[in-house]
Amino acid sequence: MHVMILGAAGMVGRKLVEKIAREPLVFGRPVTRLTLADAFQPVPESLRPISTALTVDLAGAGAADRLIEGLPDLIFHLAAIVSGEAEADFDKGYAVNLDGTRALFDAVRQAGLTSAYVPRLVFASSIAVFGTPFPEVIPDEFFTTPLTSYGTQKAIAELLLADYSRRGIFDGIGIRLPTICVRPGAPNKAASGFFSNILREPLVGKEAVLPVSDSVRHWFASPRAAVGFFVHAATIDTARIGARRNLTMPGLSALVSEEIEALRRVAGDKAVALIKRVPDPVIERIVAGWPTQFDAERASSLGFKAETSFDEILKAHIEDELGGRIA
Repeated sequence: MHVMILGAAGMVGRKLVEKIAREPLVFGRPVTRLTLADAFQPVPESLRPISTALTVDLAGAGAADRLIEGLPDLIFHLAAIVSGEAEADFDKGYAVNLDGTRALFDAVRQAGLTSAYVPRLVFASSIAVFGTPFPEVIPDEFFTTPLTSYGTQKAIAELLLADYSRRGIFDGIGIRLPTICVRPGAPNKAASGFFSNILREPLVGKEAVLPVSDSVRHWFASPRAAVGFFVHAATIDTARIGARRNLTMPGLSALVSEEIEALRRVAGDKAVALIKRVPDPVIERIVAGWPTQFDAERASSLGFKAETSFDEILKAHIEDELGGRIA
């Protein structure tokens, strides 16, 4: 089985690579070739014999054709310009998130014109495809009306994925991710990054900035759950999904104050005291247009699973990233 992870240097991409290293049969059959496409990243020793690392700009000329040359059986498309950066840099966001995605999809189509090539393609979408006004709990049937450039780019890509799948070009599934928390590593340019920062940094004795009110509510899942979503999407019988190929993932609806109280239970008042409140009107405006809670009945009925409390999310982070220890 030839697996390609586009966006392999990102957080979810790295964790997928780690999952393959730990569980060679995670997709039900051996991974005999692994293509990691992104900026350079180290490859686990156990995967070196089968791995190829490609440094590519998805928006670059010929990049998509180069990626598809090896006809991967399973493609994870995780590459994206994140929400805050896509809002700040209009051209860059559309070049990568829309034009690059369309080029990738069409490279698969061109490859299939001369061979019986129909890969499984799992696409990382986002709950940013939804925008206000919406009900308190958003059902699976609710329409997508994004209020950011990032959400618009993801929504267009979802439509392309459904149409290319309908036409038998590839077997696609779009995974609308909740905000992933707690994200390991350094802060990025995602507008949602503070949800992780206010937990990750205090757990190791560092200050963090909270740019929004404690009363902000949002939809969350852990990195551990996110990897589970993608593995399940790679192996599920898509006949069970039908023509509606984009699924809102299950998650946890929680207030920022509930995040902070979970941190207090785990790490005490000294950790909570490291959170500094510095309002940011730009972040506040972006977050105000995001959904807060979903009834993800379709995905749940298909076997996708996430955490049900912030204590579970923090526990997963401490186990996976901190070796079970906190500052």
